Amino acid sequence: MASLAPTPTSSYRGRLAPSPTGYLHVGHARTFWTASQRARDAGGSLIMRMEDLDPERSKAAYAEAAIEDLRWLGIRWQEGPDKGGPFAPYVQSRRRAIYLAAWRKLLRRGYLYPCRCSRKDLETALGAPHERVTGGAPDAQPQGKLELLDDEPIYPGTCRNLQGKAPQLPGPTVSDIETPDGINWRFRVPDGEAVEFEDRNLGTQRFVAGEDFGDFVVWRRDGVPSYQLACVADDAAMGITEVVRGADLLKSTARQILLNRALGFDNPLWYHCRLVVDHNGRRLAKRHDSLSLRAMRQRGLTPMNILSAELPVEV
Repeated sequence: MASLAPTPTSSYRGRLAPSPTGYLHVGHARTFWTASQRARDAGGSLIMRMEDLDPERSKAAYAEAAIEDLRWLGIRWQEGPDKGGPFAPYVQSRRRAIYLAAWRKLLRRGYLYPCRCSRKDLETALGAPHERVTGGAPDAQPQGKLELLDDEPIYPGTCRNLQGKAPQLPGPTVSDIETPDGINWRFRVPDGEAVEFEDRNLGTQRFVAGEDFGDFVVWRRDGVPSYQLACVADDAAMGITEVVRGADLLKSTARQILLNRALGFDNPLWYHCRLVVDHNGRRLAKRHDSLSLRAMRQRGLTPMNILSAELPVEV
């Protein structure tokens, strides 16, 4: 396996975007290896971006382990938190100004509204019979938590429907607000619009706004931008031309296409990898320590063992 990052010969720009909330598992390895090979085959650049937005779960030790494990796999990148580059910093927790600029643009253009619904309201929606929680075992019970990358329930529109109905009180209007902190902000989706895109691995995808997904959070009341907003802002700022990631984020792609349109950004190409599952058919998660790259390394497995093994995937 190569020890040096190849010199780019084309305008292709792909990216690796690990989240340092646990050790990477074999599913991550397969997806990141695919991203690196596609960048290499295109003669392009590969960018490492550490997506450490979750302040409670992100740990410096996991970020260091991700870089070390990916290097051990033989993956090399031209730009990243360990290498620098023209779009530094490559750590999301240090890119707040970029996300604020995107939030302000969306607010000024009328795409956002404040949402005062409590966590309890959202947990009640999570338990509604017409919703399902993705990312766990088919028979798993909802845990009452919203993960940054998990699918979210279709928002009932409680606060959306309040906009424009209450009398205007003295003081600044919503569009005059300069900072988003202290309240959730949701993106108003165009109900009934079909969002279609061609996935370079899984073919044509189609999701209907308001049916398959609803108004989604772009900024949390605790001052943290959402995955959707940060991902779109960073991919545009870093000139990413193709996004390679897991198939659990297909619906997020539909949301991000709407955000790109609202912000005036071009869409990258999309390539979603089928998810690796365990022998019981459950999607891998970072809590599956036995399938983490760290544990496999300790057991003496080689990168070739991990990348060439026959593993079940979700169909």
